[in-house]
Amino acid sequence: MLTYIVHRLLIMIPTLILISMVSFGIIQLPPGDYLTSWAAQMEESGQSVDEAQLASLRKRYGLDQPIYVQYWKWISGVVVGDFGQSFALKKPVSSLIWDRLGLTMGIAVLTIILTWIIAVPIGIYSAVRQYTFFDYTFTFISFTGMATPGFLLALVVMYFAYSQFGISVGGLFSDEFIGKPWSWGKVVDFLQHVWIPVVVLAVTSTGGMVRSLRANLLDQLDMPYVVTARAKGLSALRLLLKYPVRIALNPIISGIGGMLPYLISGSVIVAMVLNLPTTGPLMLNALMDQDMYLAGSFIMMLSFLTLIGTLLSDILLAWADPRIRFEGKQV
Repeated sequence: MLTYIVHRLLIMIPTLILISMVSFGIIQLPPGDYLTSWAAQMEESGQSVDEAQLASLRKRYGLDQPIYVQYWKWISGVVVGDFGQSFALKKPVSSLIWDRLGLTMGIAVLTIILTWIIAVPIGIYSAVRQYTFFDYTFTFISFTGMATPGFLLALVVMYFAYSQFGISVGGLFSDEFIGKPWSWGKVVDFLQHVWIPVVVLAVTSTGGMVRSLRANLLDQLDMPYVVTARAKGLSALRLLLKYPVRIALNPIISGIGGMLPYLISGSVIVAMVLNLPTTGPLMLNALMDQDMYLAGSFIMMLSFLTLIGTLLSDILLAWADPRIRFEGKQV
């Protein structure tokens, strides 16, 4: 396993380099650049910007150089931990990312944990008790959760909380803790607020996981090895958890690689509705402003999380299913 992990880590290096090239090129595809957008905004507000000022700013930001020179300047800094400076916010990209990435990761991890805690027992029960009243009930709830957009559920939660209890559930901290250093009181306040976005984000993921686990488990329950184990007198609960459930979890475990970056990048609208200080709104603004260093750094972070999630899912698959090995053609 150690050899496999080292091999995968080495493969990640050229993969990240290729992703950085593609992402940096995609950011450059729209016509113009950050200064073009900035000049248009200044003109809309009635302020004039002369060409000499634009030329000076373009030279200052390095936008007058070819794209491969801009890319090399950016990626050479990324290697040593310098992600450049945000054009729009006039701050180092690293400080902007790390300030929000920790909160985003916390919400994503809590969402994954809640999704598994709810979806796995319900999916197993629905498969074992197929076509019962509770199976139909869970099926209806699952499809409803899958069909409900996260931002709509966030709006409903905010309206209900304000109309019934007179409280605002937006944000992750109370006013007295915003911008303050971490303390035990701030941690408690964070836990009091974070459950709302976690529940909102978990609704869609939970519904899809319930349906996937139920379908996978139903395919395994009629397999010959299950019938043989039952005929040998193995107890129903032990048989269920030891064999078919472990195999039915394989597709869900393999989906961890895409679930983590999806929760981080796919919760942009939910974060904007709930006024969350996470990476989603900042990344959206960076893409709209063509802030190439900030947007490119976000894409690199999401790509890195995808690769790490895929590696973790492969390791968990080998642990959950002994048929999977890291050697030869069975990987």
